[in-house]
Amino acid sequence: MLVKQTYLSPVGELILLANEEALLGVWFTGQKYELSHFENLNVAERENPVLSVAKAWLAAYFAKAAPPICPPLLPKGTVFQRKVWELLLTVPIGETITYGQIAKKLNCRSAQAIGGAVGRNPISILIPCHRVIGSQGQLTGYAGGLERKRWLLEHEGIKITG
Repeated sequence: MLVKQTYLSPVGELILLANEEALLGVWFTGQKYELSHFENLNVAERENPVLSVAKAWLAAYFAKAAPPICPPLLPKGTVFQRKVWELLLTVPIGETITYGQIAKKLNCRSAQAIGGAVGRNPISILIPCHRVIGSQGQLTGYAGGLERKRWLLEHEGIKITG
């Protein structure tokens, strides 16, 4: 059974979606691709153990405390997208990576393809797509909005100029 709840974060309301085994999505309310792949499914609005762990992780993250163990993640996407998202999980808090660096690590010739996969990340913040920046260190697209991306990076101690 799919369950969802909202979580009030310092940068806006988040929608959390899970099944009994894993976290399936974390979206900012109103963001592009919100509830993608789950729009027409029956979803109960209630607590479950996965959502409890996800909310504890988010609370620690926003309090600048060491987040506890991440809940199991099960993002829905293509094989290529999942490879990109797995790589994003290796980028530590307080660090960034460029689309080009990801492309190189995955032996992909297209930073644009990487950008497409990053943009479709269904588990915001926990899979840290906000840590991906342009080749010159500039902010680039973020499904939750550039101001949220800037806030998240600054929250992690990363100053972005421009």
